[in-house]
Amino acid sequence: MASERFRPTPAQYRRISAAALVALAAIIVTGASVRLTGSGLGCSDWPLCEAGRPVAPLAFHPLVEFINRLITGLVSAAVIAAVLGSYRRRGERRPDLIRWSWVLVVGVVAQIVIGAFVTLSELRYSVVALHFLISMALVWAATVLYVRSTRDDRPEDPPLGGAAKAIAGLATLVLVTGSIVTSAGPHPGARPGKYGAEKVVERLPLDLGTAARVHSASVWLLLAAIVVTIVQAQRRGDTTELNAMRPLLLLVVAQGALGYIQYATQVPAILVEFHVAGATAVWVVALLWALRSRTAPAPSTTVAA
Repeated sequence: MASERFRPTPAQYRRISAAALVALAAIIVTGASVRLTGSGLGCSDWPLCEAGRPVAPLAFHPLVEFINRLITGLVSAAVIAAVLGSYRRRGERRPDLIRWSWVLVVGVVAQIVIGAFVTLSELRYSVVALHFLISMALVWAATVLYVRSTRDDRPEDPPLGGAAKAIAGLATLVLVTGSIVTSAGPHPGARPGKYGAEKVVERLPLDLGTAARVHSASVWLLLAAIVVTIVQAQRRGDTTELNAMRPLLLLVVAQGALGYIQYATQVPAILVEFHVAGATAVWVVALLWALRSRTAPAPSTTVAA
């Protein structure tokens, strides 16, 4: 039987968990493209595209929405492989891998349900924001699974260090404030009077400039925490830490610059798409650094005579 042949080695399981992480990150970007092209109600029913129509008609907006739904199937396949692989993985059974792979299953099922409410609520900003934030929580769980799969054992995780807590916490704050900006922004996800939208999609009744300034402040705080961590690593002579932090520093600087550019240019959809992709990359890199930093060996403090 196929299930009997599916016995991944630890190295193969690492690739499976990496694939699940990539899939969960990618669907955030494709989901953003649905909103930014105004295709959020291209399929106005759930789970069918329209009442009595299982697939989308050959029209741009319905196809964009329907293709994103199909990509959910690829994500589900990657998550199922992660669960099965955690049970069938060669070597000693790892309860931690099984547990975190099931977290992905619960999260994907929750996202499918919330996705239905996104459509049925006619893209209400609060439901869309929840959909985005749970997607990021799923990426966090997938990152934990991947990092654990790279270990040969399952040691108890020590608490996060101060720097890791600060950076992970501030990265979370950046995501939350970013979702507020999106909820108040000019891209509601559907065009009024078209593709099933009978009225203008409701937006968060908050001044966009105020929301953007709060979000910008959270990014500056994250950047400051990264710079402080890099300076401390330089003082310790910890080259491993420096090499791990530099990609995160570059990503956050690029994201900040892109944010200012898109705000100054009236928030064009294409720049928002790049900003969503960048936010996802920042989140993954920050999590990878934080999770690995707490299990890395402490740097040597021996001073040569």
